[in-house]
Amino acid sequence: MSILRVTRRDVLRVSLGAAGIAGASLRAQQDYPGIAYREYARCLPDYLRSVAEKAYQYRNNLIAGLTAGEAVRERQRWTRETFWRLVGGMPERTPLNARTAGSFERPGYKLEKVIYESRPGLFVTANLYIPTAAKPPFPGVVFQLGHAVNGKSSSLYQKCCQGLARLGYLVLAFDPMGQGERAYYLKPGSSLSRLDSADDEHTYPGRQMLLLGDTSTRFQTWDAVRSLDYLASHPLVDPTRLASTGNSGGGTLTMMLAAVDDRLAAAVASCPNTENLACANFNPPGSTDDAEQNFVDAGPRGFARWDLFYPFAPKPLLVLVSARDFFGTYSPNYIANGWEEFQKLRRVYEVLGRAEDVAWQDTPLPHGLDYNMRLRIYNWFARWLQRSNEPVKEEPPVNVEADETLWCTETGSVVRSLKSETPFTLTRAAAARIRTPDKAPPLAALVRADLPPADLTARIMGRAPSARADVEAIEVPSAERVWLPAWLFTSRKPDASKPAVLALEPSGRVNNWREDDLYPALAAEGFTVCLPDLRGLGDLRPEFPRGAPGHGRFHQEEEAYAWASMMLGKPLLGQRVTDILALAQALRAHPAVKGRRLVLAARGTVSVPALFAAAIDPGIESAYLSGGLVSYRSLVETESYAHPFANFLPGVLLQTDLPQVAASAAPRSFVIAGAVDGSNKPLTEEAVRRAYERAPNVRVQPAAAWDLAALRQLR
Repeated sequence: MSILRVTRRDVLRVSLGAAGIAGASLRAQQDYPGIAYREYARCLPDYLRSVAEKAYQYRNNLIAGLTAGEAVRERQRWTRETFWRLVGGMPERTPLNARTAGSFERPGYKLEKVIYESRPGLFVTANLYIPTAAKPPFPGVVFQLGHAVNGKSSSLYQKCCQGLARLGYLVLAFDPMGQGERAYYLKPGSSLSRLDSADDEHTYPGRQMLLLGDTSTRFQTWDAVRSLDYLASHPLVDPTRLASTGNSGGGTLTMMLAAVDDRLAAAVASCPNTENLACANFNPPGSTDDAEQNFVDAGPRGFARWDLFYPFAPKPLLVLVSARDFFGTYSPNYIANGWEEFQKLRRVYEVLGRAEDVAWQDTPLPHGLDYNMRLRIYNWFARWLQRSNEPVKEEPPVNVEADETLWCTETGSVVRSLKSETPFTLTRAAAARIRTPDKAPPLAALVRADLPPADLTARIMGRAPSARADVEAIEVPSAERVWLPAWLFTSRKPDASKPAVLALEPSGRVNNWREDDLYPALAAEGFTVCLPDLRGLGDLRPEFPRGAPGHGRFHQEEEAYAWASMMLGKPLLGQRVTDILALAQALRAHPAVKGRRLVLAARGTVSVPALFAAAIDPGIESAYLSGGLVSYRSLVETESYAHPFANFLPGVLLQTDLPQVAASAAPRSFVIAGAVDGSNKPLTEEAVRRAYERAPNVRVQPAAAWDLAALRQLR
């Protein structure tokens, strides 16, 4: 075994080196005698870096206080309660209705094909490996699968389950959400998912669940708890010798089960996601991953992924990692943060008098449950569950079965064979039971927006004449280390009877700005028009994070920043609302806008933050929203939805929806033009009217017009 040691000096050297380069670049830019634009691509990353640093220090202070047994036990209670609160609450135990669908025997074990219901109508398919060369009662192992498309049939996972069974363990391997026989988004006439990966089968429904205050974390954790229920009640198992193990996503699910269930006596987490989002040397957007691994609002509460291990202490725990994972699978901080957090956990074991019962081991090989990792699992469980001092030097003979041989259903699909509930059908049914309140709550608090100071002003960076209007390049400070660049188009013949228009484009300010385009034409008619970028859009699209190309490309995408923002307690939607409020406040102080009415126009996906901002700021006299989402409810009623995650808000449907937000701004007038449903398809005028029937201040127009004639309405 090799151990990688990363010192605080190493971390600081990298951090300070990057800061020095950035600082020199910024100074050179500021010394330039011309137009001194900033590196706007750094604004969103720098903002999240500052938020993450506060969350990291806050949690560190809490963990540092765990110096006595009672403090540890209180942290364990808090962690379990906080976990359930963050993920949506502990579900109700319902009958498993377990049955055996078939069986076969192989040398050293018998395999039973088991089907049970973790929730009513939600079928779980599992293989139960029963030793035949040993005598019961057997120690029992819940084997949790990584993100293999074929789930329990994945070859390396089969080998580990067979190996454990031949070593005398009763092993239950169940298909996780969206994998194996539990794929939910099927191709027509097939048992295979139409989505790109098993990861998508987790995250695609996981986004919808968030709108109801639910999560795919809860979904998957509860499947594991109910699987342990089945295993613990089996007549051949010793309920005092239960364990869990798994690789990759299965290692992470092992962490979750260890956090919530006291019945486990030992655990091995192999290649799990043992990297906290808020960590030293934070690399924005940080270690975002599949939906079940992203704990919304965890940062400000002082909760992180490593907290999942704390309730398990001081039981025997082995953490297995691939040293290559910091660039091959996870993010650049994977090993450094994991090792740092392991030291903190080991100190907790020391406080409880069991320092030798927790271990960290690594491999130079890539991410996976290879032979070496399987041997370590066998030896850990032999030591703690069988009390054996004899090392397991070789894996017992194993033979990989065909996927179909392990199926519990005829078609290899619980949806096709058993008409199983799915994450979507459960979410849709839950949404139908929710009556969203007619009255909207305080909206700034709901979206976590920050209100601008009263004396906020724009910085004029430069001016340039255009063919039909004059253009100012302005910049508005919005949040710590965040500045919003914008164009301000002013008429050479200003008309005070016409308002100033704050116009929002999904692609940012470099759209419709040229002399023959829409905004100069509108200014030529006497309007003043401001066309800005918002966080994550236009010039404020974030820079690439450091690290391997695969990590960098994926994590530079808007969705990764939206997840990170939610996890840190500052949803990207709320950040953009903050930006719009700051722009509105600064514009009201600008000489070209003073004395004019300020109106808001937005189209497409930026209509959602625009609606919230217009409802919050009474100084925005009206709004024109073109081609925007009709309601959040439409997203949870649409299986194949299509809307950016940046506009999602956890638990929003428990408190309000877009029609209620619009109604809260009455008597100010809003126009909803050509709204779309959750699949981004245009709705009929009548359908939109029905959605907004309780908002008398809303006028509905059938077409999502965005031209001179449409914006002339803003009077």
